[in-house]
Amino acid sequence: MNLEQQKKQARELLRAIRAGSADALARLRDQHLRWVEVADTTAQREIALHDAQFVIAREQGFASWTKLKAYAEPSPHARHTRLFVADMKWISDRVHGLLQTRSSAGPAALEQIREWHPRFDGCSDEEIRQAPFTEADAQLVYAREHGFNSWDDLARRVNLLASDSSAEASEPFLAAFEALKAGDMAALKSLLTGNPRLARDRGTNGNTLLNLAVSIAAHAKPDVGLALVESLLAAGADVNDGNDRGATPLHQAGYSNQCAIAAALIQKGADPDSEAHGSGGTPLIFALFWGKREVSVLLGRRSVAPGNLRACAGLGSKDSMERCFSGETTLTFEACAARGFYRPHSGFPDWQPSTDPQEILDEALVWACKSGRTEVLPRLLRAGARLDANPYRGTPLIWAAWCNRVETAMWLIDHGAMVDHNATFGGPNHGQGVTALHMASQNGHVSMVQLLIERGADPSITDDLHHGNAQGHANFFGQIAVRDYLCSRGETPSSRSSCGASRGCPRLDRVC
Repeated sequence: MNLEQQKKQARELLRAIRAGSADALARLRDQHLRWVEVADTTAQREIALHDAQFVIAREQGFASWTKLKAYAEPSPHARHTRLFVADMKWISDRVHGLLQTRSSAGPAALEQIREWHPRFDGCSDEEIRQAPFTEADAQLVYAREHGFNSWDDLARRVNLLASDSSAEASEPFLAAFEALKAGDMAALKSLLTGNPRLARDRGTNGNTLLNLAVSIAAHAKPDVGLALVESLLAAGADVNDGNDRGATPLHQAGYSNQCAIAAALIQKGADPDSEAHGSGGTPLIFALFWGKREVSVLLGRRSVAPGNLRACAGLGSKDSMERCFSGETTLTFEACAARGFYRPHSGFPDWQPSTDPQEILDEALVWACKSGRTEVLPRLLRAGARLDANPYRGTPLIWAAWCNRVETAMWLIDHGAMVDHNATFGGPNHGQGVTALHMASQNGHVSMVQLLIERGADPSITDDLHHGNAQGHANFFGQIAVRDYLCSRGETPSSRSSCGASRGCPRLDRVC
């Protein structure tokens, strides 16, 4: 919000009231109880600037001009975040994310709580993790972080922005986010020129416009996405400014497999060793979690941090993997280190990684399969990794199917992986009792579906949560080619009437 613009609007309203404008007088009475019963001529004569300022503040969803000023020009000791989505449900989902991840949160999320909740001021990380923390506490954190004293004040402002399109003009960050989504370079540059600090401001969850631009670029034309990123960098965006979970623009580039943008960020000084969502959560690890092989290679050339077994397996680096073993089966300290990161966002359920060697081997096998690193699978099996293990939300074959690693899936089945083995996947409302065929079907991977069926997968099996078979999954996610292939084999869909747009389903376009 630009305070000078609000001051200008107040002066214009004052002049209009003094001139006897019926519309201006109506606005005064709508927002200021003192003037409800006052005659027009008296109002014209006695109105003062502070009255007009009060009206502007109330129209913008603030209780007073003082609160509007505090929001527009926060204390230099506190860095308030800016709204960029006028939707209370969306904001409430972020509140729930903080509530769900607080006990396992990294330092950035704990600092968010410490900075914005007065009860936790001065508390240690462990004290914050162990203390009672309710939904009301999380709501207060988000309200104060956005410059409001209460959740109700925040809701009032958001609901105004949602109902009055003209109010959006008072939120340059929101307008810039809309320009990013539209790929409107001219609008973005105009906003950056008119609001010099905009490129360094932070939005909800601490995301800067640069972080949001990298996320949006995943769905834009390559040249447009890169141009948006370069415009923000030129305007002074901090390439290493992480959000409230520690995720930087480079994390987002790794998450969404954007090689050109990752290279541009690295050239501008992006730190490949920065961590988010727990220890070891580097941009490389974000990429490997999703099996983003291309950007993983680029990031791995800069840094293999944290260099544990799952990272080396995901990169397919045999030499690096051997440094994780002492002999044939014994794991070194490096193999087990820095595994605090286990999920890229709160859509995935809580888990506590352990130092159990079996878990570490099984996880490394899964991560190798995500990126199609078939060449390292024999070494992991010799060390004791299990073909059908499910260390965290997905077996090796299920992840190979999700990432469309056909050669890897073939190898797994040839070496004994059960083609119809069911397990969990993704968020708690996404994959329960799912098979590799379900995952391949919902992602539209025709070649993977064909391979699995050729190797004996049963397309009639239904998952435990939504009771959908392979064709049901394909239908629900609009995968026409898979649906037609299954129809050609005489398959019919099961009912998935209970399957909505699942909260907790891992979305590749989600901002970290």
